[in-house]
Amino acid sequence: MFILSIDTSCDDTCISIIKSKKQKAKSKNTNFEILSNVVSSQVKVHAKYGGIVPYLAKREHQKNLAMVFKKTLAKSKIQNPKIIDFIAVTIGPGLEPCLWQGINFAKNLANDLKKPIVPVNHLEGHILANFLKPINKSLKSKTFKIFPAVGLVVSGGHTELFLMKNIGKYKLLGETRDDAAGECLDKIARILNLEYPGGPAIAQLADQWKLKTLNPKLKIQNSKPSIKLPRPMIYQKNYDFSFSGLKTAVLYLTKKIGPTKLKDPKIKANICFEVQQAIIDVLISKTIRAAKEYKVKSILIGGGVSANKELRKQFKLKLTINNLQLNFLAPPKKFCTDNAAMIGIAGYFGFLRNKQKPPEKIKAKANLML
Repeated sequence: MFILSIDTSCDDTCISIIKSKKQKAKSKNTNFEILSNVVSSQVKVHAKYGGIVPYLAKREHQKNLAMVFKKTLAKSKIQNPKIIDFIAVTIGPGLEPCLWQGINFAKNLANDLKKPIVPVNHLEGHILANFLKPINKSLKSKTFKIFPAVGLVVSGGHTELFLMKNIGKYKLLGETRDDAAGECLDKIARILNLEYPGGPAIAQLADQWKLKTLNPKLKIQNSKPSIKLPRPMIYQKNYDFSFSGLKTAVLYLTKKIGPTKLKDPKIKANICFEVQQAIIDVLISKTIRAAKEYKVKSILIGGGVSANKELRKQFKLKLTINNLQLNFLAPPKKFCTDNAAMIGIAGYFGFLRNKQKPPEKIKAKANLML
């Protein structure tokens, strides 16, 4: 089975072709082969604005889709696109002008190739990216049980926590009430005059601070950190998130420190370390608490922020410290940010659940929930 997948939910133009053996809907398939996975990034276009400008993103998708499709076909070495069984396309959530670019492109292809379309939820794609190669070795074991699981999607536009009874069966436990974690990082990076996107820039400086202040046994040399920031909603019994208060705390802190002292790389690195740790503490605390309450077998994470190495490391450490016998799955880092291969995987499982539709019935749903 050959699957062509398209994602234009935000600022990356993504098209992929994957191959899979058809199995039953409840099957745990780990035999996906990515024939091609092309991503055309718009980071340089939006960097000077410190965030995504929707009409610019739409324009870039219009320019890039045909080129990316041609490149995807060439890399897949497929001579005749009619070999494709169906087209998977993101219908939401996302920026509606951008979503329609991918949907309309998919519709035209579907009509030309006379193939059905499987509408895909972008958030499901991020979680199912855990099935992309290189696969966690334990996934290949017949005795390995993933579900029920708790899924955490954490990215520039989303911070949601789900109970996953199985693929396609999800219950929302909590979501951000304001800024997503990645959005918070972007805004704080702008306050600190760091590069866009903010997550990697903050992580880099946080690593520098950690190397300077921690000894090889990971014990803090100073009695306590010089900067302390809030952990929003960490002790509330619900599973919602809020990161706008963290951003505001950093804004007030920088005003108190003043522009001259803020130029000191040590101070800026200290702020970045504390910002990153505050977000990590909240994400891990709420996710593990949900895992305990719902007695799940696994924790799955996905989304651009899930590529953060410190987040992954501390998740594993917390599970070990608390003696929790839970599987922890995170996608290969190259599949954490937006890509079409993950949409192809989600489309595959949607196809097995008979979610395919004729092109004329596919519509964008910017605020789609999982």
